[in-house]
Amino acid sequence: MALHMSSLFLRTLREDPVDAEVPSHRLLVRAGYVRRVSPGVYTWLPLGLRVLRNVERIVREEMDAIGAQELLFPALLPKEPFEASGRYAEYGDNIFRLTDRKGAGHLLGPTHEELFTLTVKDMYSSYKDLPLALYQIQIKYRDEARPRAGVLRGREFVMKDSYSFDIDEAGLDQSYQRHREAYVRIFDRLGFHYVIVQAMAGAMGGSKSEEFLATAEVGEDTYVRCTSCGYAANVEAVRVPVPDAVPYDGLPAAHVEDTPATPTIGTLVDHLNERFPRDDRPWAAGDTLKNVVVMLEHPDGTREPLAIGVPGDREVDEKRLGAQVEPAEVVAFDELAFSQNTALVKGYIGPGALGTEGTSGIRYLLDPRVADGTRWVTGANVAGRHVIDLVAGRDFTADGTIEAAEVRVGDACPDCQHALETARGIEMGHVFQLGTKYAEALGLKVLDQNGKLVTVVMGSYGVGVSRAVAAVVEGNHDASGIIWPRELSPVDVHIVAAGKDDQVFVAAEEISRDLEAQGLRVLVDDRKGVSPGVKFKDSELVGVPTIVVVGRGLAEGKVEIKDRRSNERREVALEEVVAEVVREVRGG
Repeated sequence: MALHMSSLFLRTLREDPVDAEVPSHRLLVRAGYVRRVSPGVYTWLPLGLRVLRNVERIVREEMDAIGAQELLFPALLPKEPFEASGRYAEYGDNIFRLTDRKGAGHLLGPTHEELFTLTVKDMYSSYKDLPLALYQIQIKYRDEARPRAGVLRGREFVMKDSYSFDIDEAGLDQSYQRHREAYVRIFDRLGFHYVIVQAMAGAMGGSKSEEFLATAEVGEDTYVRCTSCGYAANVEAVRVPVPDAVPYDGLPAAHVEDTPATPTIGTLVDHLNERFPRDDRPWAAGDTLKNVVVMLEHPDGTREPLAIGVPGDREVDEKRLGAQVEPAEVVAFDELAFSQNTALVKGYIGPGALGTEGTSGIRYLLDPRVADGTRWVTGANVAGRHVIDLVAGRDFTADGTIEAAEVRVGDACPDCQHALETARGIEMGHVFQLGTKYAEALGLKVLDQNGKLVTVVMGSYGVGVSRAVAAVVEGNHDASGIIWPRELSPVDVHIVAAGKDDQVFVAAEEISRDLEAQGLRVLVDDRKGVSPGVKFKDSELVGVPTIVVVGRGLAEGKVEIKDRRSNERREVALEEVVAEVVREVRGG
């Protein structure tokens, strides 16, 4: 049955919501698709729910096509499986925890690896049962510290998560590829531009990992791309090309010099050029080694200082660093921490105070660019003094390397050395190979062909279903409102009865019935006492791709068809409008 604006549970807004930061948030609220309940929590109103269900339908069709089977877990979960995998502590404040009346601990599910694993363990025991792929589309909960951007980053969201179960790594590779191909089809159908990038697996664990990012200026994920070889990676997963070690025989000995009032890289470089000029070129920030100390807060509450050495022309990227040290969280190394670590001289920290062999004993990790044989100017661990010609591998070593320095436009591509570009995107899907992490933690084993117990190998694959609605709007809107891709639109046709005469409303209803008889979904703006201008604005705001206007032309036996995507308009004879609209809708 056709929807009618006169009775539809819908209120469009002329003004943007005060908390709207991005176009999708602004337009979904203004067009009456969602309504805010609390920070990060939204109600899906009738039109919005139709769009959400369309996304779910597309996801289901493609998952079913690769043989995955749908089930549905509860959102309220016991804590014991998460304790067994270690994630009850690892998630920290990011999950909603609760206790029932009997004192048993529970959580609202942020994701369901543990439940999928235990369910397969409960039902399957032989290699003959594998391979297997299971999925669900369900509401997830995460206690997001800074919910923002409407349904793009909320505390409650709809997600499709699926898992593959195989007897070995070869089977996992095949399952991974099937899911990856299904994701390409899903995102092609959703109707926004996206890229596939290498990614970190994060707290989920695992090895091979790729993200599907909707390209958007408002995206929270930064990725790099190479226009020469096609390399693309989330900035957190970029690997710095490691320079070859260089011989340091014959290099001058390191020497400590007075560098008063040089607590920053800029002041240090100025002082070096004034007091210790080089023969070949001026000193630059990239000749200095900056040592940044942070505090890691582990899920069990313990705190550990960590020092990171990066070239002085780079900053430590908090997101890159955070991805490397998960599940620990990075917090500031404050004045109290400095007072408790007296071997550190703020502003003049050098390698001599760092590392397991240093005076502070603080773990020390270096940017890969700090290769053996490279020469640096860095802190001498004495206020007002720096050491010059300090050679990595000869004068100092570290406890390892870490990919934490910022990635910049023009950096070398890891694969071909061509200059990288940066762009922003919204994470819409993530596919990765979990391996045996959860199967080992929860004892998921089956008998192989030789009757030997082997650990099942798993893959994990997620799609942000509710987030996809917002991502589509980010890529499909103009100054007037939303422009839905046809497959996601809440209806096929929006009929606007623009006039006061009864004949206009009668004709609009007749067209609606005829279109419904052809199997199309219809929305009729049959509101009386509402001006045509308001109705036209609402039709553009709501964003149905085909708009039929029944108005002044009716006296001449004509109606108008507007393509919302191109904003092209054409008049057609009243008796031809149904055939024209059906042809347009079914033609895409």
